[in-house]
Amino acid sequence: MPTRTETTRLSSKGQVVLPGSIRNARQWLPGTEFVVEETPEGVLLKPLAPQGAASRIEDVAGCLKPRRARVSLDEMNAAVAEEAAKRHARGRY
Repeated sequence: MPTRTETTRLSSKGQVVLPGSIRNARQWLPGTEFVVEETPEGVLLKPLAPQGAASRIEDVAGCLKPRRARVSLDEMNAAVAEEAAKRHARGRY
């Protein structure tokens, strides 16, 4: 990635606004967390988790609630067999 040079200011609250072109190029969204390191050259910001990184199933399992009641495997098999019978009766198979 090419080096970009832009300017910004430190607010009275100690906040720095990162220029939009840099945020967009890095795909940093609101809420992105950073590690802040002091270096001999200045301050280095590194995002805690790379943006766009694939989530692990362990991190997201169970975060969505089902919209309807769960069905058993036997109920699913019965529904598939019923639909297949209906389609066969209509001459689709």
